[in-house]
Amino acid sequence: MTRIIIIINLIFFIFNSALIANPKIDVKTAILIDYDSEEILFELEPDMSIYPASMTKIMTSIVLFDLIKDQKINLDDKFLISEKAWRMSQSGYSSMFLMINDEVSVENLLKGIIIASGNDACVAIAEGVAGSEENFAEIMNEKASELGMTNSNFANASGINNPDNYSTVRDIAIMSKYLIETHPEYYEWFKETTFTWDRTGGDPITQGNRNPLLYKKVGVDGIKTGYLAVEKYSLASTMKRDQRRLIAVASGFQTKNSRSSGSFKLLSWGFRNTDTFQVSKMNETIFPVKSWLGKDNEIKGMTKENIFITLKKKEARNLKVFLKYEGPIKAPVSKDSQIATLEIFIKDKLVKKTPVFASNEVEKVNFFKSLFMSINFLIWGDV
Repeated sequence: MTRIIIIINLIFFIFNSALIANPKIDVKTAILIDYDSEEILFELEPDMSIYPASMTKIMTSIVLFDLIKDQKINLDDKFLISEKAWRMSQSGYSSMFLMINDEVSVENLLKGIIIASGNDACVAIAEGVAGSEENFAEIMNEKASELGMTNSNFANASGINNPDNYSTVRDIAIMSKYLIETHPEYYEWFKETTFTWDRTGGDPITQGNRNPLLYKKVGVDGIKTGYLAVEKYSLASTMKRDQRRLIAVASGFQTKNSRSSGSFKLLSWGFRNTDTFQVSKMNETIFPVKSWLGKDNEIKGMTKENIFITLKKKEARNLKVFLKYEGPIKAPVSKDSQIATLEIFIKDKLVKKTPVFASNEVEKVNFFKSLFMSINFLIWGDV
């Protein structure tokens, strides 16, 4: 017999159920996603090819963080500054102002990239890790492929002019989520507003973070700005309110001010008009499933992934979650075997389903108890 048990029926009193129209922003391409559910809340030509400019540095940082995590590089390792890296600061590009033949720690170079947007630091990192920017770009592209960034190609570590250095706002959102999720301890650097480089052979240089939203104290804690004359202004940004986070990426703003105001408008619109609910916490939320002929009357079911659902605010009252299984489940039941399916509906529309697994082993009762229970069921129909 198939049993369907309603386990959640959320009802909300919506004081303002009318959704505000999509945000009007003057930009070529944009995307807004919920960090947890990965639901796309807004998109405008999300797969249009763009030159990511300094947003490229997100991937440069990811490659370094992965190497640090794998203990292949340490933060206190030092890289020798080449003439090529030094010349970046002499050519007018944003820089942390490295000195030729100096030896600089990985930590300082990373902060120079993340906070000061130093192109010289990008070259130094690429050469220190892979011998050349070209070799480093190959590592960046391998990572992009691993993350499913299907419309991106990296040709250098900094994002400066190169027609073969391209991406999309969708792909940049993908790598931004990976950065925040995989390297939370280093992601903290992206919200720092100043970086002081105590350089060799000169006075210390203090520079501010180029992300204007960090200074508004509205919950934005990253990620990276970009500018190229051919692409104009771009920004990958993220905002956190309480436990919820949104990621916005947009490119093609005409001015710095419109980049700031447009990105903030996009993030605010998302929080104002949508909600995200956690239906199940991986390996923690318990879904009880009845068992038959087992030493335990119930099997504790769990999901092996976090389950989030994002809804328009006016749809929240229609969220329903069902636990569906053929039951009761006959013992013995092995740990980690699938025992049910979690189905999530909005009204009558199935929007997500995920397997539920036994979190514990349930042994079968002995022969005599099994016989007694079977007779009891025949007489009373009670399992």
